[in-house]
Amino acid sequence: MLHMADYVHARMILSLLVFPIFQASWSQGQAVPAIFVFGDSFVDVGNNNYLPLSLAKANFPHNGIDFPAHIATGRFSNGKNIADFIAEKVGLPSSPPYLSLGSASGVSYLTGVNFASGGAGILNPKNPLDTQSVPLCKQVQQYLEVQQGLTQHLGSSGAQKHLSKSLFFISFGSNDILAYSGSSDLRMTPLQEYVAQMATTLKAQLKTIYVHGARKFVVVGLPPIGCCPSQRIKNTTRGCREDSNTWSLFFNDALTSLLQELKSELGNMTYSYGHSYPIVKSFIENPSAHGFREVKAACCGLGDLNAQIACLPVSQHCSNRGDHLFWDLFHPTEAAAGLYVDYIYDGPSQYASPINVRQLTAI
Repeated sequence: MLHMADYVHARMILSLLVFPIFQASWSQGQAVPAIFVFGDSFVDVGNNNYLPLSLAKANFPHNGIDFPAHIATGRFSNGKNIADFIAEKVGLPSSPPYLSLGSASGVSYLTGVNFASGGAGILNPKNPLDTQSVPLCKQVQQYLEVQQGLTQHLGSSGAQKHLSKSLFFISFGSNDILAYSGSSDLRMTPLQEYVAQMATTLKAQLKTIYVHGARKFVVVGLPPIGCCPSQRIKNTTRGCREDSNTWSLFFNDALTSLLQELKSELGNMTYSYGHSYPIVKSFIENPSAHGFREVKAACCGLGDLNAQIACLPVSQHCSNRGDHLFWDLFHPTEAAAGLYVDYIYDGPSQYASPINVRQLTAI
């Protein structure tokens, strides 16, 4: 629900708009007019369904068992994911997968688009088998096409106003760190140099998005990747892999620095940084306080910690999904995704800084 100041602010902006369809697109119940999502499987809502050779798909059971109509949509979850909950918070429908829109006109883009792709990374994949994910650079190119469609539909001034009030949600880096963890060839590059490449590439792409209309960014850091089931089973104690966690923290440090640099360089760019690492770490270290009972094993899968075989139709799945942190060997349950969004949307500065997402929407 909008606070009175937010309501008045939104009404003032609406009264200035000259495009009737644009005016209709931003109702009183919406904190922002649109959400544009860039990222990997944590926020993919079905783009990989349209990649015929992709091995990173979730368009089959038991995925989606708790989604409306109990169907698999391509989300790597038993239900909704982070992108869905962010949309709910601001009063919008979930942004549709870009690849589902075909040659859609600007009208289809008014409330946002999701470009996220399972398996995607910041750096371009070097393994040919990975090319059926859509990496960051290609997602940004897809956004430029959307921005052009909006400009044609709303006019240059109308599109700029629309985009300047929209949220741009960025969730990248997990696959790059997992690739580094699993590749002796990649680890020939010193970690500091590898992370610097990630940060430099991400910064350049965020600048491109900014030049083409974005002003409000929600950028989330990496969780403790070494604590997901796929990493725990590589540890003889089944504890978290501290090397992967250290690499996650190293990237998060680079990410916070680049956001500060962008703010300094671009002036009217604003952002909220989601501190994923401490949020998820608190779920793991104090599960009962957050409603969780199982924080090591996946809900869906087979083998040790349900993480030796992925969540497939032949896999087992738990009935008590609400008290599991992990749905499969990598991804959170719907319950965990919803709670995570609560933290970054309304949380204090240790979970979202320099402002939280609610405060960002009100600017």
